[in-house]
Amino acid sequence: MNYSNNKNRKSVRLKNYDYGKNGLYFITICIQNREHLLGNISNNIHTVYDGGLMIESIWHNLPQYYKGIETKEFVVMPNHIHGIIEFDNSSLDLSELVQRFKTFSTRQYIHGIHNNNWKPFYKKLWQRNYHEHIIRNEKSLEKLQNYIFNNPEQWKEDVLNNEIC
Repeated sequence: MNYSNNKNRKSVRLKNYDYGKNGLYFITICIQNREHLLGNISNNIHTVYDGGLMIESIWHNLPQYYKGIETKEFVVMPNHIHGIIEFDNSSLDLSELVQRFKTFSTRQYIHGIHNNNWKPFYKKLWQRNYHEHIIRNEKSLEKLQNYIFNNPEQWKEDVLNNEIC
């Protein structure tokens, strides 16, 4: 994605890094305006709505459609997702994969709005950008795996929780 044409946006990507390079990546993708469309966490009970389950299914099925991709840990939060993905000789880079994921999940979510009465969104399902982190060693991987696993329990303190933003 080229941000040079938009003065209000700056790239959070590492300059001159090949995001199609073999390795592990941690990503966070947020719902537009951080609306709680994917689930709810209340009284330490984590509920994932049907739309969130659909998104989880798409995530886990990515390797069926894209060679050289393996999905790892993943969590659906009320207004965002976290996941770890591994590239191994993929023909895509990370931004292409995220864009395809967003496009397909948006289409499926719109189908759910029309056919299953899922909560609608305004204009866009996903925020334009996403956060990524290159996982460079085992310690970083373990830390991020634990973060994903424990994220629902940390919801009250989560910076992506609208209640505290």
